[in-house]
Amino acid sequence: EVQLLESGGGSVQTGESLRLSCTISGFTLTDADIGWYRQAPGNKCELVSNINTGNGRTWYANSVKGRFTISQDNAKNTVYLQMNSLKPEDTAVYYCTVVAPRGHLWVSPKNCRTYEYYYWGQGTQVTVSS
Repeated sequence: EVQLLESGGGSVQTGESLRLSCTISGFTLTDADIGWYRQAPGNKCELVSNINTGNGRTWYANSVKGRFTISQDNAKNTVYLQMNSLKPEDTAVYYCTVVAPRGHLWVSPKNCRTYEYYYWGQGTQVTVSS
């Protein structure tokens, strides 16, 4: 069974940093597509960043480019999202995802955790106050 466990969320002030962790079990990270989505109340699920753990290629949404960094630690089966210079508009629940063998890259579901061909974590809340 594939399980994703996110941690590292919290409440911070504008300009501060957080590092989210996603520890994955039951799935080998040697050549996988891992992503971070987020969803704020009333908003659509938004893809924030992704990484291919085989070639190391990364992608970022324009809204976070230059502030967020995605990275991997294969020895720990963990993917990180370093978030710097946080803004109130970054406030959301953040979800880690692993693309399953039949999944398409990178869909835009209305609500996170509803695309059945991804494995999803439970989410971690990030709140940024001004």
